[in-house]
Amino acid sequence: MAPSKTAKAGSEDSRDAIIDAAIALAQDNDWEAIRLSDIAAEAGVTMAQLRGAFDSKTAIINGLMRRIDQVVLEGGDPEMAGEPARDRLFDVLMRRFDALKPYRLALKSIMRAYRRDPFAAAAFNMRARRSMKWMLEAAGIEATGRMGNIRAQGLVFVMARTMPVFLRDKDTGLARTMAALDRALRDGEQVMRTMGTGMRMLGMFGSFVSGLRDRARDRFDDEDDDDGFYGPDDDEAKDEPWTGGPH
Repeated sequence: MAPSKTAKAGSEDSRDAIIDAAIALAQDNDWEAIRLSDIAAEAGVTMAQLRGAFDSKTAIINGLMRRIDQVVLEGGDPEMAGEPARDRLFDVLMRRFDALKPYRLALKSIMRAYRRDPFAAAAFNMRARRSMKWMLEAAGIEATGRMGNIRAQGLVFVMARTMPVFLRDKDTGLARTMAALDRALRDGEQVMRTMGTGMRMLGMFGSFVSGLRDRARDRFDDEDDDDGFYGPDDDEAKDEPWTGGPH
């Protein structure tokens, strides 16, 4: 294993050294069996320094994902701006797979561990969804609000479906990964269209219900207008502020 550098806790160099150490250990060991003390020793930091940089092994993996996010976002291609949305997204995700290539051996170990630990998998899914929001925005696709959350989660599934192919892809150009990603995006696109239709139908139903509610409220208000809020002969009270009742 390559020696890791030592740096002050909390610094970017220290965090990078810890991530590199964890990845180096995961390449040759079961991720579940790796202890925080092992990572600290590999990184050349104390346990206190490790704790100052990361809360847990999951946090270290989150740090790796943030690193990958940064690489992808810095490598944007302005010439893709005029392309269709799916092509832009394909380009962004392939840049992500390219950035992940040095970590494939470690990712195999980590993914195996997550398949055996539903709690870790759920935590990873939350972090992956945040990364996918950045990937959507990098592709010029809105990732905010309810639909943004749905798109991001759908993209997590696209990545999860493509990842096994990527981990086995021996081609330097990732030809099999490209084909698998293209299929996953096309299938995901179809699902999103179906969900979009369902969301529109729900929206129409919601508007219908809101209309009924508003009409019922208007009818109630019309019936109430004869006497007013305070009653038929309480004109002076209308000018008094409401105090919440007698004190």
